[in-house]
Amino acid sequence: MRKGIVIAGAALALITSCNNMGNPFLRESSLPFGAPEFDKIRTEHYLPAFEAGIAEGKAEIDAIVANQEEPTFENTIEAMEYAGQTLNKVAGIFYNLMEAHTNDEMQAIAEKVSPMLTEFSMYTSLNAPLFERVKAVYAKKDELGLDQDQMKLLEDTYRGFVRGGANLSDEDKAEFSKLSEELSLASLQFSKNVLDATNAYTLHITDSADLAGLPEYVKTMGAETAGEKGLEGWAFTLQYPSFGPFMKYSENRELRRQMWTAYNSRAIGGEFDNSEIVKKIVDLRIKKSQMLGYETFADYALEVRMAKDRKTATDFINGLLEASLPFAKRDVAEVQAYAKDNGFAEKLMPWDFSFWSERLQKEKYSLNEELLKPYFRLENCIDAVFGLATRLYGITFHELKDMPVYHEEVKVYEVKDADGSHLALLYADFFPRSSKRGGAWMTEFRGQSIRDGVEYRPFINIVMNFTKPTADTPALITHSELTTFLHEFGHALHGILAQGRYPSLTGTGVSRDFVELPSQIMENWAYEPEYLNTFAKHYQTGEAIPMELIDKIVAAKNFQAGYAQVRQLHFGYLDMTWHTQTQVQSESTIGFEHKTLAPYSVMPLVEGCGFSTSFSHIFTGGYSAGYYSYKWAEVLEADAFSLFKEKGIFNTEVSGAFRKEILEKGGMEDESVIYRNFRGHDPQPEALMEKLGLTK
Repeated sequence: MRKGIVIAGAALALITSCNNMGNPFLRESSLPFGAPEFDKIRTEHYLPAFEAGIAEGKAEIDAIVANQEEPTFENTIEAMEYAGQTLNKVAGIFYNLMEAHTNDEMQAIAEKVSPMLTEFSMYTSLNAPLFERVKAVYAKKDELGLDQDQMKLLEDTYRGFVRGGANLSDEDKAEFSKLSEELSLASLQFSKNVLDATNAYTLHITDSADLAGLPEYVKTMGAETAGEKGLEGWAFTLQYPSFGPFMKYSENRELRRQMWTAYNSRAIGGEFDNSEIVKKIVDLRIKKSQMLGYETFADYALEVRMAKDRKTATDFINGLLEASLPFAKRDVAEVQAYAKDNGFAEKLMPWDFSFWSERLQKEKYSLNEELLKPYFRLENCIDAVFGLATRLYGITFHELKDMPVYHEEVKVYEVKDADGSHLALLYADFFPRSSKRGGAWMTEFRGQSIRDGVEYRPFINIVMNFTKPTADTPALITHSELTTFLHEFGHALHGILAQGRYPSLTGTGVSRDFVELPSQIMENWAYEPEYLNTFAKHYQTGEAIPMELIDKIVAAKNFQAGYAQVRQLHFGYLDMTWHTQTQVQSESTIGFEHKTLAPYSVMPLVEGCGFSTSFSHIFTGGYSAGYYSYKWAEVLEADAFSLFKEKGIFNTEVSGAFRKEILEKGGMEDESVIYRNFRGHDPQPEALMEKLGLTK
């Protein structure tokens, strides 16, 4: 409870009652650093904790409004920033586990809690007396002598109220609240449908002849998956560690077609259909944005990002698309020609591309993932990724084997600074399971902040879906999975190294098109011989990876770079097209997608297949009207990493500046200024095309 904020009697009674029931969310943790008590958290604790947290949060807002003193930065803006700590605590755990380790009961709680959270959000953002206090402070902002981070918090708070509907009429506020609640529920249903559709499909193989081309580790994984499902033979799922290798190596074209079609028709029709939910989400976003005076949702979303406006973002995407498309067409033509030379007379289809591309890469560079995996034992990669942070930033990682976790496979590490002081707890969750969505991501159970003179260091979580160890083989990851690991670890460093007072401005509390800089820059080390030769050793012989293989990794780095770039830009282009509409089109979701992408598609579009219905990044994950951010940040990181290349990839002067100016700063200043403070100039777009070899 923040000093000076009085909790209303009813809220206090509710909290006390829950406390007596031993709800771990509603008392101080007994663990070191105040870590989450995952060993004590039960599903039945979530709902009463949410209810108590909302009651406490409302009481704190009421106390700010009821304060008879003149509005000041401290008693209004700062008090709001620190309000709702109980709610933040429970939500920080619940919604992270909804992605990483969910169950039906949690899904039901999420549906029940969603309107409660929306109502609480509106209780704050549409609170007229509260906004009057904020406006009073904002009106005299230049007279207050605020520090830089305080001024940023004040400006963000004021703008957040305006963007949240505070200037609407009472009638429009009610409608805005209704739309917000509908949007929250629609997003929840979208996410649930994607997970259910992903888990609903299994390719069951009983004839060993249908395994032709699959490496032993893929066959073993398939046999173990079948065993887990009570099936004979082999089973392959739409989880990427299963789906990806199958598409690359299976010689059975018909089975590849079945797998590809299942993956790319997830949540299209049937029991878990997202087709109309996509349109509903887009429609609700349009309506909310237009109520606030914006023509489109993209105009609303981009206002608070580095790009600032729709034209800048769309020009960025279109410019890269036009420049990259000839290279992508060349890449596809090369694969088609190679397939034809090797007896494949059919037209290249999407379920053929990965298979033939992998073979072409192997022939050109004598390189494939099967050849490399033995050198990337997961345990060695963990040490190497952590060791890179030690070398760059002086921080160290110490496993805490007795710290409670939310799943038995999760590992916990204490992160210490060079002087031995505590920085953070890092939770690492590496393997797929049916309770976890696909992909890889970083989240936090608690961000860094300072309240009443006490610093709270963060609890960071990185989540992957790497291939599990088998009965006779340790966990071996592909080189691309190592790159993914480095990417998510870069996000983790952004949280771990955060320094600041205000939780909304620390760590990854930056604009969406800046947040990928710390992650994407880390990927570069996966291609640096000076780094790879420090840890890549054969898991059976202990032999260091031959320099010949490292040279091939580096040489193959930009293999099919044009195709990969256009594929990524497709996602951004489709996202922006969905969100620059002024009203939802009447055509089908997949019809709209195909019409949008047809001019820029270098592979055939398949009837009944698409990715909008499973495009979680933009429909539930915070990247709506912002998927271009990945490429935007690639420009930033290509320009930034060029300084490491110039000075040395382990240069501590450069890494020290990157830590101080980028990783520690969070969102305490405009991101364009933050970047210039590090690099000395604005990002150079040419750096990306040069890095990818797309200049000839």
